[in-house]
Amino acid sequence: MEWRSAGLSWAGGEPVLGWERGDVSPLVVGRHVGFRAAGPRRCVGARGNPCPDAAVVAGRATQARCAECARLDRAHSVAADTIADDPRTYRVYLAWFGPGMVKVGITREERGAARLLEQGAVAFAWLGRGPLMAARRAEELLRVALKVPDRISYARKRAIRSALPGEAARRGELERMHGFAVALDGWPESLERLSGGIVDHGDAFGVERLAGTRGYAVTELVDGGVVSGELVAVAGPDLCLDDAGRLVVLDSRLLRGWRLEGLRGATRTTVPVREVPVEQGGLF
Repeated sequence: MEWRSAGLSWAGGEPVLGWERGDVSPLVVGRHVGFRAAGPRRCVGARGNPCPDAAVVAGRATQARCAECARLDRAHSVAADTIADDPRTYRVYLAWFGPGMVKVGITREERGAARLLEQGAVAFAWLGRGPLMAARRAEELLRVALKVPDRISYARKRAIRSALPGEAARRGELERMHGFAVALDGWPESLERLSGGIVDHGDAFGVERLAGTRGYAVTELVDGGVVSGELVAVAGPDLCLDDAGRLVVLDSRLLRGWRLEGLRGATRTTVPVREVPVEQGGLF
């Protein structure tokens, strides 16, 4: 029986690792996580369909798709702006990742905060709700007015995670920006402005347990490579493992496309890693 990861999800507000056969494994802090990768790493296909070529993909890629499957997957995504007639309700949000690291984005209302948890938002606030294209127009209006991006790299999110300020500071920065955003003129008429409070994910991500740590990020899995350690925290897609006193950070997106084998007995992480730089206040 083969075990192939279908990725990490935060459905219900708790992290679980899914498997292609439909099972899920809860990710519980304090438990040991260990496996060996068996290659080669194969493309996971697109839109629920297998890759017709079962193409080999690079170990460093966070999206385990060949070029053609990646093109097909994006062509049917909301991010590509190709689904203008989508009837579902969307929400616009502000997400906070660190001092000076705020972005604006949209997510389907039915997903709740799952999207924010998946991308590692330490805190967030809802701004509005309405049809997709109105949400898109508001997103662009806010991005320009607030001078914030629509994307922040995971590398920067990891670099600031061990030096985050307390919850009061996180809330304060978001509250100021939220107040400015909802007072702006030019919002689409079909978009309802929201005034709810700040939601903080500090406890869910275990940021206090990660404070002051120097982590080593897994750069890629390799055939026969081992990842092993006690789970310290899960933040966004990242598994943070204590490997004999060394913090190893595994981006769970690197798991997809590999066959994973369980380990017997104590062992150490052997896959390539590199030290995570520490980012202070939004600047290296």
